[in-house]
Order: sequence, then structure tokens, then C-alpha cells
Amino acid sequence: MKTALTLLLALVLGALLAAPARAAAPASGPVPAPPGLTTTDVSFAGAGGLTLHGTVLAPAKKGPPRPGVVLVTGSGSGVPREHLLTEATEFARRGLAVLIYDKRSEGYTDLHRDYSDLADDALGGLRALRARPGVDPAKVGLWGLSEGGWVAPLAASRTADAAFVIVVGGNAMTPIRQQNWNESYDLRRAGVSGSLVDRGKPALARLAGDAGLFAEAYFDAQGVLQRVRQPLLGVWGEYDLQTPPEDNPPLFARALRRGGNTHYTFRFFTGADHAAHLTPDGGITRGAELAPGYADLVGTWVHDVTNGKLPEADAATPLHQKYPSVEVQPLPWWESRWVHLAAVLLFLVAFTAYPLVALVRRLRGRRVRPVSRWARLLAGAGFAAGFGPVVYLFSLVAGSSPDPGPVLGGRPLPWLILQGLAVAAVAAAIATAVAWRRAAADVAPGERVRLGLLMAAGAVLVPWGLHWGLLLP
Repeated sequence: MKTALTLLLALVLGALLAAPARAAAPASGPVPAPPGLTTTDVSFAGAGGLTLHGTVLAPAKKGPPRPGVVLVTGSGSGVPREHLLTEATEFARRGLAVLIYDKRSEGYTDLHRDYSDLADDALGGLRALRARPGVDPAKVGLWGLSEGGWVAPLAASRTADAAFVIVVGGNAMTPIRQQNWNESYDLRRAGVSGSLVDRGKPALARLAGDAGLFAEAYFDAQGVLQRVRQPLLGVWGEYDLQTPPEDNPPLFARALRRGGNTHYTFRFFTGADHAAHLTPDGGITRGAELAPGYADLVGTWVHDVTNGKLPEADAATPLHQKYPSVEVQPLPWWESRWVHLAAVLLFLVAFTAYPLVALVRRLRGRRVRPVSRWARLLAGAGFAAGFGPVVYLFSLVAGSSPDPGPVLGGRPLPWLILQGLAVAAVAAAIATAVAWRRAAADVAPGERVRLGLLMAAGAVLVPWGLHWGLLLP
């Protein structure tokens, strides 16, 4: 989606035509038993009666009924159970029965996902694990990674059957705030600063949320946590590049306390990434091994809380994050997708009509002296400044990692060019208005319509440029 026309179609049609995918992901197949463990394939009903498939890993050694945990994975459609096999293996070696399952693909796309359905899927897994032989049904809880850090608490808030909740790289903020921080962090690491990340990037996220192109953008994580009554363990890695590891723990504590729950533990692991795996390069690459002590913490903590030893606001000092996250509010009506669409249509008509009319006149052999040559600059620069920021910003977030191009003084070269064009367009609009006023008596009625459209677009370009950050440093 690299052109303004394609982006415009996506904004207009995306929210109207986006529909849940109907093809369920097939079961990924049996999981071989790691040494010292057993594996058992299970099936259970998730939201809407969808059959989900998974595997239970447990210690091979027999003993009294043991605690259990259902692992809820992060974002992505149809994520196979093997994605969490490392965690499941290490937790099972600490004496837990662990269920991993293939994530649904039905009803889950980039444009549509429902945390309520995912929570019901997790509750289906909870029921299945509680019914397994050798599992103590009173000691089974939920574990969620990343997106699962929103889903697992939501599932726990709906039942007293969950004995505990664990979140890894979890968020007590809205998904749109988390995603904006994640993408802005990537840009800042590339040397970008100023209006692009402070205004342009949040503006794109808010527009996507308003247009229905950002699934669950304003999910009420705080409200959900206020309803969680189970003890909660929160884990964050030092090099978490996706979730703000310093901002989130206080938000978790505040929400839990509002609901009267002080039974939480927060722990932080140096050298670890978003999933609490070791990382060799500051969080960019996920290593195969879990952070030292992480699996031991989970095993010990689960055994403690399921035997009545509840933590009491046990929060270590949060890890420092380089850049703070900021709240991303929904767009007010005057910045809504419909206002954006009206502005885009005005730009499209006004900035293209001016040169097209001139071309038609030339082809017909008619010569009309322009009121001001500044009007030509306004049409050209205004078109680029109108459509350029949306197209460029979208190109930055469309790939797996942003490539802002050459960066000069914290500003990518394409952004600097767009800013220069925006300033030139505003200056040209002022100069055109002055020239039109001076020559008003000599301007034909048809030319007044043409200029009126152009000047209207130039006037709208000012708040547009401020909104997207083009007219800001």
C-alpha cells in the first residue's frame, strides 16, 4: 500500500469490508515428549464452539495432583503450540502441568480480532486442563505473553476457577498506546526525533483506530485488571522493545489496587527480551533460552500461591526504559476519519483541478493569464504536502522494521522535504490570495471557482500540516 489512492481506499473500505476469517487453522500435530516429561494431545471447545487442539506437558514422575497452567500466546493468527514449547518444557520441569494450544485463525485477522473470544478460548483450555488426571483443579491458572497479557487477565476476570494469572511482557495500557510506543521506539533507535514521532506517528495510529484498521485499539486493560481477584505475577525483560517495561508495572499496581487486589508480584530480568528470553543484541533477536531464574520464579511462585502463600504488593524496582510512552486518545469529531476523508477529497479535487484546467485550455488553444504564478506552486506543493505524510508514515509501519531513509538532525530526508513543501504551499497560498485580491476586478467567474477551490484547499492545509506535524519542528 504505497500510493495515496490505495491508502485512501483502505481507509474508506477497510472498516466497512473487514470481516473475520472463516478458515480455522488445522492442528499443528503431536509434540514429542522432552526428556523426563510426558505429552498428551487434547482438544477442547473455545469461543463460538470452535474446536481447538493442544498438548499437555507434565512431569513423567507420578505424585500427588499438581498445579497447572494454560499458556496464552501473543499476537498472530493460527500461532502453533510449538511457539511456546520452550516455556512449557521448562515450567513442566518445575512440577507443573502445562497446556499449550494452537491459536485460532478463525475470526482473527490484522483488521479484526476479539480479545473476548480469545479469553473464552483460554477458558476452554482452563477447563480442559482442570479435568486432566493428575492435575489439581483448584490449582490451575493462566499465563499470557504480550497480547496474551491482555487476554489472560480478561479470562481470569470471568471465572473463579483460575487460581492465578501470570503476564510476560504484559500491558496495563491500551493496545494503541503500546503499539505507538513500539513503533516510535523503532524510529527513535534509527535516530528520528521531532514532529514525525511526536505528532505524525500518533496521528496515524489514531486515524487507524478511528477507521477500524486497528483491532482492539482502545481495549480497557485497566478496567479488566480492576476485576481480577487472583494473585498476579508480572514479568518484564530489560530489553523489551515492544512493551514499555517501566511504564506498565505502576499501571498494573494501580488498577489491581483499585479493585482491592494487592496480591501481586513484579519481577524484571536483565539481558532478557519481550518474552523473557535471553537476547544477544539488546532485544532485536530472541535467543532460544529463557532468562536465568525466570522458570524457577514461575515454578516457585505458582507452588506458593496455590498453597496459600500469597504475595503482598511485592514489586521490585522497575527497569528503566529510554523513552516514555504517551497516552493516545481517540480522535475528536473534528479530526475524525470523515473529516480526514473530506480534506483528502478537497485536496484531490483542488490541487489536481488547477493544473488540469490549465492543460485543457492549452490543448484547446485558449490562453488565460494566471492571477499569480504562486498558484502553480500551491497546487504542486499542496498535493505533496496533503498526501505525502500519510503515505510516508504508513510506509514506515507497514514493514517489519522501519526504514526512514537518511536522517538529518533527527529528521528523515523525506520528512524534511515534505515539511519544506508544506511551508512552500502555505507561503504560496498567502501570495496567491494577495494577488487575487489585487486583480479581483479582472478575474473571470470560472477562474474564481478554480481559484476558490485552490484557496480553500490551501487554507485546510494549515490545520492539516499542524495535525500531522509537517508545520512543526
